[in-house]
Amino acid sequence: MTAAEIAAAVKGRTMTALQATEAALARIGKADATLNAFTAVVADRARTRARVIDAAIARGESVGPLAGVPFAVKNLFDVEGLTTLAGSKINRDLPPARRDATLIERLEAAGAVLIGALNMGEYAYDFTGENIHDGPSRNPHDPTRMTGGSSGGSGAAVGGGEVPLALGSDTNGSIRVPSSFCGIFGLKPTYGRLPRSRSFPFVASFDHLGPFARSTADLALAYDAMQGHDADDAGCAERQPEPVGAALAQGLDGLRFARAGGYFAQNLFPEAREAVDRVAKALDITATVELPEAARARAAAFVITTVEGASLHLDRLRQRPDDFDPAVRDRLIAGAMIPAPLVDRAQKFRRWYRARVLELFKRVDVIIAPATPCTAPKLGQQTFVLDGVELPVRANIGIHTQPISFIGLPVVSVPIPLDPLPIGVQIIAAPWREDIALRVAHALEQTGVARAPRLRDF
Repeated sequence: MTAAEIAAAVKGRTMTALQATEAALARIGKADATLNAFTAVVADRARTRARVIDAAIARGESVGPLAGVPFAVKNLFDVEGLTTLAGSKINRDLPPARRDATLIERLEAAGAVLIGALNMGEYAYDFTGENIHDGPSRNPHDPTRMTGGSSGGSGAAVGGGEVPLALGSDTNGSIRVPSSFCGIFGLKPTYGRLPRSRSFPFVASFDHLGPFARSTADLALAYDAMQGHDADDAGCAERQPEPVGAALAQGLDGLRFARAGGYFAQNLFPEAREAVDRVAKALDITATVELPEAARARAAAFVITTVEGASLHLDRLRQRPDDFDPAVRDRLIAGAMIPAPLVDRAQKFRRWYRARVLELFKRVDVIIAPATPCTAPKLGQQTFVLDGVELPVRANIGIHTQPISFIGLPVVSVPIPLDPLPIGVQIIAAPWREDIALRVAHALEQTGVARAPRLRDF
């Protein structure tokens, strides 16, 4: 059942919140030995919360639009009573969180039920979903393949039907990559739209939080419940909530579309090209736009990411270098040695690039682009060949996502159900126009061009 279906059944008293919770726990019990999506399941908390919702319904009280809907969160979100791992070994020595992250509080205020915390790449510096401390999360459509990262557990849990909703983070593509590989919908909102309060950071100037779901209606339900300013996050915009749920069915009349060309038409496996072609055909797209200097934007994103990440972890690097994933440690050490003038150049370029890209949105409302260059690689795969060049997988999975999150644009990743594996396409809109990106995603879902593949048995 989708989140919307569960909430309707719970409010309509054809299902209890406790039954929905028990169903999710049972599915996790069957599937997670394969998927390895969860690092903690808070079954007692979930049952208690579900009983509170059922009692409120019995009294005739309002219980919110997500009544009884199970959800889970990447383990960089604070969960009261759990240690916030952020995918690391080092954080396991920290005390348990004393309060939930703001977005958990908001989802539970809307009636949702937290089920647990999800596997992720160490300190979110990952595109594969492979964690050396907790083991890799595994693709729900082929467990020998990657989920993508760093929100790999979120992608596996939703793609595998363990929960209808999950939360993740996206710095350079960590919502859109797992959405693409796991065949689900993912929303990276505009930078500053959703508060990051009480979540473990990676790169403060790039970090976004957002939802995963198997339908656009569920994405909109979760997104609407989480909106609103929070003073505890200095990067959260002071904007009033702008609900999108009612706009989904408005259709596409009046919207102007373009396909990203140049950089985004290169470095693609045939399946990625086919997925974009299908979306372009469905939307009758004939125009092409080129994001200026997108390759340089990706390079600048690398520089800022590794420098800010290194700054955050300097004490841990000095005191406990052997407790890092060696690949993460080495990238952070490299970031600590980047000269300041290079960072200054990257930031100046960022401002220039943002202004040039925003100019494009005077001519179009939506730009489509590949989410990943390929379908999910095999677990442990080190390289792939892009445009005749052998390249490292981990560093290049986000080749098409980094130039977008670099300037904080809102994106919905939509799953295109190719055979044998799905792959995502990015629906990119201007800042603060999540409603447009979701409308387009919904229209593609309604025609069947974009849809989550059928759940498999475990």
